[in-house]
Order: sequence, then structure tokens, then C-alpha cells
Amino acid sequence: MFVARSTPAAIRALMVVLALATVVEAVHFSTGLLGSESWLHDVLYNGVLLGSAALCVARAALRPTERVAWAVMGLALALWAGGNLYWTLVLADVAEAPFPSVADALWLAFLPAAYVAILLLMRDRSPQVDSRLWLDGIIAALTTGAVSAAVVFGAVQATTGGDTAAVATNLAYPLGDMILVGTVLGAVTAGRGRLDRTWLFFAAGIGVFAVADSIYLFRVADGSYVAGGFLDIGWPAGALLAGLSAWQPTVRRRAAADRLPSVGVPVVLALVSLGMLVYDHFDRANLLALGLATASIVAVVVRLFLTHRESLDNLVTSRRQACTDSLTGLGNRFALMGAMDRALADGAPHVLLLFDLDGFKNYNDSYGHPAGDALLARLGSRLTAATAADGGAYRIGGDEFCVLAAWPAGEPPDALIARARAALCEEGDGFKVGASCGHAVLDGDAPDAAEALRVADRRLYAEKNSGRVSARIQSAQVLRRALEAWDAELGEHSGDVVALAAQVGRRLGLDDDDVERISTAAELHDVGKIAIPRSILRKPAPLDEEEWAFMRRHTLIGERIAQGAPALVGVSELIRSSHERWDGGGYPDGLAGDEIPLGAQILFVYDSFSAMTTDRCYKAGMSEAEALDELRRHAGTQFAPAVVEAFEAAYEDARLPHAA
Repeated sequence: MFVARSTPAAIRALMVVLALATVVEAVHFSTGLLGSESWLHDVLYNGVLLGSAALCVARAALRPTERVAWAVMGLALALWAGGNLYWTLVLADVAEAPFPSVADALWLAFLPAAYVAILLLMRDRSPQVDSRLWLDGIIAALTTGAVSAAVVFGAVQATTGGDTAAVATNLAYPLGDMILVGTVLGAVTAGRGRLDRTWLFFAAGIGVFAVADSIYLFRVADGSYVAGGFLDIGWPAGALLAGLSAWQPTVRRRAAADRLPSVGVPVVLALVSLGMLVYDHFDRANLLALGLATASIVAVVVRLFLTHRESLDNLVTSRRQACTDSLTGLGNRFALMGAMDRALADGAPHVLLLFDLDGFKNYNDSYGHPAGDALLARLGSRLTAATAADGGAYRIGGDEFCVLAAWPAGEPPDALIARARAALCEEGDGFKVGASCGHAVLDGDAPDAAEALRVADRRLYAEKNSGRVSARIQSAQVLRRALEAWDAELGEHSGDVVALAAQVGRRLGLDDDDVERISTAAELHDVGKIAIPRSILRKPAPLDEEEWAFMRRHTLIGERIAQGAPALVGVSELIRSSHERWDGGGYPDGLAGDEIPLGAQILFVYDSFSAMTTDRCYKAGMSEAEALDELRRHAGTQFAPAVVEAFEAAYEDARLPHAA
């Protein structure tokens, strides 16, 4: 039996007893096991009804969640059990029972309490159901009501007679059951895909209860009902299912925002209602059934209208999103290409400005991607404000921005470029972000949008590389001259490493900018040794542990020196990591494997090769062949295997002489 693990033992025992009693009753109704006048049958039958009500009441008393819904459901089942108990004890042996009776009042009182319980449970279990799903539930309720009105209500109405109270009572049963079945199916339809086991047990119990009642009324109306038949098990079975539902595990599901309700259910329901209206032309149905079927058709029309409107809204949103950069709110590449095509078709002179941020990668690496995204959003807003009077701003990916503006033919766009460049600059403590620019005149430099982007891109990177390399080279030259002035041998050693490192960087597929950064780091990787005493650097014997500890500080010192020049920010991290080992045994951070920047891996291999082949005052250097063997032997421990392999290939190609 499926129940929550935290269900008290007494409740579990009661469930088992009620289930066994229901099985015995089912066998009795099928075979007459207990006899036609058995008191045990009456006890079991009424006991299941009262026990089911007790399960719901206990759930409300022992658990704070959904307390009202289960209390109301317990009341509803208790009312039905009370009506059945009154019939058993008072009216069962009466020759002509009064109608309506106290039992009828209690049975009918079950219905409104059950409606309220269904709605309360639906609210608690599916708190955020799409409005269209609620409309589907209404459609299901109306369609079910129409079918019930045509089949059950019509049959009862045709055979109803007597005084006003009797007529009202006779019609109240099918009308109440019609609303109950409609409410259950409407709730199931509205919550489809979000109904947990509790709700499924609950809906099944109420559904079985209502269907049994409806079939009973129909058979009574046409004279085919036989007391004590298998149909009579429907009420205790339905009540037990509702009682068991109270102790199922509680799971609340919220509707997924991106899941659109299917129109399949309302369309099928509409066909059922339409079929009833068509059938009415051949065999007249009662007015209630026709009215409910018509209302269902109207509700389906409203539902389809809402779906159509939602689809149009989604289409507009999708088109807007397809043309919009989600981070900055600017137009994206797709929007830019469309705008350039329109500008070319218009024939008026336009200029395209293409910007790439300088220093953004370092900012992103230093402060993290969320801060980088926030910076891009700020810069995008400033660019829009700075160029709004002239044209539109776009972000076409990464840190690339564009401006497309109407511009007088023959006039240089210097003023516009200056405003846009200023908007894309930001400087703070430890960082400086600027922008390089390339431009193209539409229909002047380029006949179409794609060519305009290519022209602007070439001019952009011509400016970017020129400015960046110049600043980096100038900064490196200053530091290298200081290193050479302090120790000429260190300066010469750095020059050897530069020539070799650049070749390996290209062989490993690095672009020109990365190769240039590695070459600069190779020039300056020993700059931190300026702070190491000459007595340690020139010691004519191996260093002791204390001296090695002092020597290992040179990478950190070199990093701090390089960080003093903004153009060397990307170089300083390579200097810091230039003595990290592949197996994690290096210094200063103990990085291992791919944690070590590739440029630093390259520097370490070449610096080690140079050190092994250099004569020292206390030992002679190895031959280059011996040094190569040493690199191969320690590939995968000290050195990155891919870098050693690339070094060997570059060495064989170049056969560069080693400068001792």
C-alpha cells in the first residue's frame, strides 16, 4: 500500500483493516458470501465509510499542511457515512421509507463539501497553474456536465414525480453528481502533468464515488437497479481511495514557465460537445445538456483565442530575442547585418565602426566573469547614449561592439570614433579597459555588409596590434636594459630563450598575440633576479636550502616588477609560473599539468635546456644531445610532454646554436 514513510503505525493498521473490509465486501457483492441479511455486511460497509472519513480527519489533525482541505473532505465523507448509517439503522426495515429523508439530506450535503475539498486540494497542490489550463478544466467540467445531463439527468427527470420536495430531491442527485464529476475531471485536466500521487488517489476516489452514484440513479430511473449488486461496492471503494490519498507523500509541482499547454485536450472536448449538438437534431436532448454543450464550445473558442494570442506574443518575443544581445540589450550580429543591408539599399552614406576592447581579458581574469559581464553591460549602455544621435549600437560577440551611423560622404568619422571610444573606456584600481577601432564606409570601402565587416576588422586589428605591441615592447625594453645593466649575462641568457620560445609557441598553434606575449615573458623571466644578492647568483658551488629558498623568490619578484607596467599584465603571470613543474613539484604555487599556463610551460622547458647546456664555475654544461635526452627522460614529470615534443621538432628544424 502506497503511503508516506512518516505515516503513524496506527494509521497504517487502520488502512489495512479498511482495505481488507472492502475486499470482503466486493466478494460479498459478487457471490453473496455474507448472506442477504448479514449484520456483518452492514458493519463492514458502514465501517469502511466511517474509517475513510477518519483517515482524512486524522490527516488534518496530525499534519499542518493542507489541513483545511482534508478536514473538509473528512466532513464530506462523514456526512455520506452518516446518511448511510441512518438508512441502515432507521429506514432499512421500514416498509415505505419517507422521501426525502434525513438520509437524503446527509447524502446531498456530501456534494458541496466534496466540491470545496477538491478546489482546496487543487489550489494547494498546483498553486501556479497556467490560466489556459484552468480554462481547460472548465471546458472539461462543462462537457462532462453536458454528457451527464443528457444521459443521467434526462432519465431521472423523465421519471420524477410527487410533491415539490420529492421532485427537487430526485433532480438534486443527478445535478449534484454531474457537478461533482465535472469538477473532478476539470481539476484533473487543469493539473495534467503536475498531479502527484496524493491528487491521483483523491481524484480516483471521488470519481469512482460519483460514477457509482450516477449509474445508480440512471438504473433507478429506468428500473434496472438491483440492491446488493456489485455496483454497491463503488461507494466504499471510492471513499477508501479518498481516505488513502490523505496519507500519500506530499509533492508540490510548479508549472514550468516554458511549457505551453497543449490544445489537444480542449479540441477533443469541443468535438464531444459538438457531437452532442449535432445529435440533438436526430434525438432531442434536454435544455440543460444543450446549454452546457454550447457553453463548452464557447469556452473552447476563448481557449483557442488565448492560445493564438500567446503564440503571436511568443513570435514577437522570439524575433526580438533573435535580434538582441541578451547581456547588453544591444542589437546582435543578425540585427547589424540587417541594418547594413537596409542602409545599402537606402543609398545614403553610412559608416561602420568596429570596436574591440583592450584589457578586457585581463579584467575578466582578475575580477571574474560576473564582473566582466557587468562591465560589458555598462559599456554597452554608454555606447548607446554616446551614439544615439548618429546611429545604432550593437554587440556582435565577446568584447566586440559596433556602431552603424549615417555619415556625410567624404567626412572622416573621427569625431564619432572619439565619442564611441570614450564610451567604451573604463579605468580603475589595477585595471584599464580601452578600445581599438576599425571603420568601413558602406558602398565606398565595401559593396556589401560582409565585405564592410571584413574591411573594418582588418583596420581594427592593424590598430590593435600596432598599439598593443608597441606599448608591450617599450615596457619590456626598459626592463631588459635594467636587467642587462645589472648583469649582462642574464640579459644574454634571456635573449637566447626568446628566440627559441617563439618557435615552439607557433608550433603549438598559438596566435601572434600569444607568441608575442611569450616572447616578452622570455625576455623578462629573470628580471626578478635583480633582487637576488650577487653572492648567491655567482656562488661557485651548489646552493644550500636557505639560499635556494631565497632564489625561488625571484619569480614572485619578477611578477611584481612586470605588473608595474599595464601593458605587461598578461606577461607577469607567465613570469610567476615559469618554474612550475608538470608534476606539481615546482614553485611558487605548486601548479600541476594544465593548471600551468602554456606560455610558462614553454619558458620552463627552454630555460631548463639553456641551464643544462651552460657552463658553470662549479661544473661543465651538458652537450645539447645530452640535454635533449634529459628533457625526454623527464617529460611527464618536470616538463609538459607536448612542449618537449614541440621543442624537439623546432630544434631539429632550426638547429639553432646554443649561446653559453
